[in-house]
Parts: sequence; C-alpha cells; structure tokens
Amino acid sequence: MTGAQDAGARGYAAIVLAAGAGRRFGGGKLLAPWRGRPLVAGAVRAALETPSDTVIVVTGTDAQAVGEACLEAAEKAGGASRLRLVHAPDHAEGMGASLRSGISALPPGTRGVFVFLGDMPGLPTGISAPLLEAVESGAPAAAPFHEGRRGHPVLFSAGLFPDLARAAGDAGARDVLLALGDGLARVNTESQGVLFDVDRPGDLAEGA
Repeated sequence: MTGAQDAGARGYAAIVLAAGAGRRFGGGKLLAPWRGRPLVAGAVRAALETPSDTVIVVTGTDAQAVGEACLEAAEKAGGASRLRLVHAPDHAEGMGASLRSGISALPPGTRGVFVFLGDMPGLPTGISAPLLEAVESGAPAAAPFHEGRRGHPVLFSAGLFPDLARAAGDAGARDVLLALGDGLARVNTESQGVLFDVDRPGDLAEGA
C-alpha cells in the first residue's frame, strides 16, 4: 500500500496557499524561476510528499498560470491525481481569505491538514512524519522549529478547522497558533528550509 493510500485511510490533506500577488516581489513571484522550475513547484512537491491523499492548491492572482504550473509540478512528481485547484475569489483580502477557501474545500471527514506557503520552495523531505506523529499522539497542531523559530508546514488537527475557517486579514493561521501557546507541538529540525521564503527577487539567490 502506498503512502498516499495510507493517508487516505487516515484522512489527512494538505493545503498550499498560492493566491498572493507578491507585491514586494514586484508581481509574478510564484512563477519566478527557482532551481529551474517555477517557485511554487517546490511547495507543491513538498505537499505531495506528505501523507495526504488530497492536496489543495488555493489560487488567486494569476490563477490560470499558477494553476498550470502547479499541475505540471504535480505531474512530474507523479501526484497529479491528488491535486485539486481551488480559487479564492476574495484573495485580495490577504492570506486569511485563501486559508478559508482551502479549509472549506477539505473532503468530509478530514482528520488533519498540512498548511504550506507557496513561496517556500526549499522545504525538507521527511518533515511531515514527525508532525504527523505529534498530532496523532494528541497535539492539536504541530510545527517545525529551526533555531527557536517556527517554520512551515504546520499540521492542524480537525478540532482547529472552525478557527481556521474564521481566519481574516493577512495573518493567516498566526492567531490560531498563538492561542495554542504550549499546546503547539514543536518539532526541531536542522533544516533552514522550514524558514526560507521568498519576498523579493534578491531572495531567489539565497536558496539557489
């Protein structure tokens, strides 16, 4: 039985937030080349490596082009059948709107969801396993930490879905995580990839 099939039995999903305009970047950020592929492809690859049978990509700005790039990345990774594109019509509001759209699109009975940011292309392989272990052991959510700083992806249990569905503005799930306090399971990692994101064109060279 494959990992994806195991995930289906457990009921996990992943969401990739890929709706932003990338204003600080100057536009077109998620389609900018990084290691020979569109920037967003890195997050799609990482999401497909999680034990999830459904990977939801939430699009907004440049929806068609971003969606096509994500589908191509999924095809190269052999996971196109698991990918689902969802458009957030109110994406201009901020990350909260994209997160709401992703949560509303989760399959019924989903037990937990990994949340990825589309502008984080260097996420390490294997990071989902300890996150899953923490949540299945009873933690409401789990996140990777590098040198004391919280990174991505974050795995949320189903009990937090109502809170995520009320996310607003550009904070995304930040308020939900802050409210958890010590309830958030910390998974320490030596990989800086859980923190590396691209805000400006100069950032592309940092992770190249």
